Amino acid sequence: MGKDIKVAFAGAHRASGFFRAFQVHPETQIVALCDPHEATLAEAGKATGIDGLYTVYEKMLDEAKPDAVVVASPMQFHVPQSIAALQRGIHVLSEVTAAVSIDEARWLVQECKVSPAVYMMAENYTYMRPNVLVRAMVEAGLFGEVYYAEGEYIHELSILHHTPAGKPTWRYYWQVGVNGCTYPTHSLGPCLEWVKERPVAVSCIGTGRWTDPEHAMEDTVLLLCKTASGKLIRIRLDMLSRRPIGVSYTLQGTKGAYESPRRPGEGHWVWLQDRCPDPETWLPLESFEDEFLPESWRNPSPEALAAGHGGGDYFVVLDFVDAIQGRKPCPIGIHEAMDMTLPGLVSQESIRQGGAWLPVPDSRLW
Repeated sequence: MGKDIKVAFAGAHRASGFFRAFQVHPETQIVALCDPHEATLAEAGKATGIDGLYTVYEKMLDEAKPDAVVVASPMQFHVPQSIAALQRGIHVLSEVTAAVSIDEARWLVQECKVSPAVYMMAENYTYMRPNVLVRAMVEAGLFGEVYYAEGEYIHELSILHHTPAGKPTWRYYWQVGVNGCTYPTHSLGPCLEWVKERPVAVSCIGTGRWTDPEHAMEDTVLLLCKTASGKLIRIRLDMLSRRPIGVSYTLQGTKGAYESPRRPGEGHWVWLQDRCPDPETWLPLESFEDEFLPESWRNPSPEALAAGHGGGDYFVVLDFVDAIQGRKPCPIGIHEAMDMTLPGLVSQESIRQGGAWLPVPDSRLW
């Protein structure tokens, strides 16, 4: 492949989150950008200096001939655009979620099995500094056996459900236009890395519709995930309630617990049976950085610190390039992507059945 990996982007708006990381990476060269909206595309091309501008995705793949493509388009395009690239032997970095239906998920898994290209889902919350540190502490055994985790993604997005002209956006139809946990990966991703088991069954319930009754999604949706050994994960998704954004996590193990902040100004705290001086004393998570923080986060570059999602976008790109070059396995390959996506897809049927416990297919068996 040579020194430069030629990279193309699908989706001008979200692509900006990863653009800088690819721009400064010594092994990547950005060659093309695609967006169906000509005005948006022209504005993005001017801002980034990219000359290869396309409104038709397949034309970009065939003419620009990238080695890798970033699928940063609305979520209903993730599978068809990923498959189109994989069929051409082009590596894929896909935004979340991996798919919007179980049938689509099956098609994507099948294509990943036969394509020589790397597929990675860009779940950036697993790369954020606190979540990376907690994972390292889990792997060091400080929490004992982790048997419970929580993730909450509370992000009121009504301003993004319509364009300034009042027309519905893709979010109106695909995020809050479907009832269930339609956007689980930011919460579920870190929890799965701590619990170390995939969900085998889910139950989903909601609060009913109070804020915007026109939407299919209920205001707050709770997704319960059980693993084969009986571990439990609770996910809260709320994209409608009127309140500030809140992303939080909880972990419970046989020897300790972790609580992330819920409001600005609050801290990250851990209680560890073998480290805390008494049963009532919590310690700041940051106090464990010198001992357990992975090397990649010890002296992050200015580009990492400036990247979106707490630096997550930058480290996603580093791992994607390493996987392409064969230096390390892809950390969020097709099956990890399915473990984070399929519970949300099954949740749509569970909530329709009043919270019935339903099995989650294992993509490894497809």
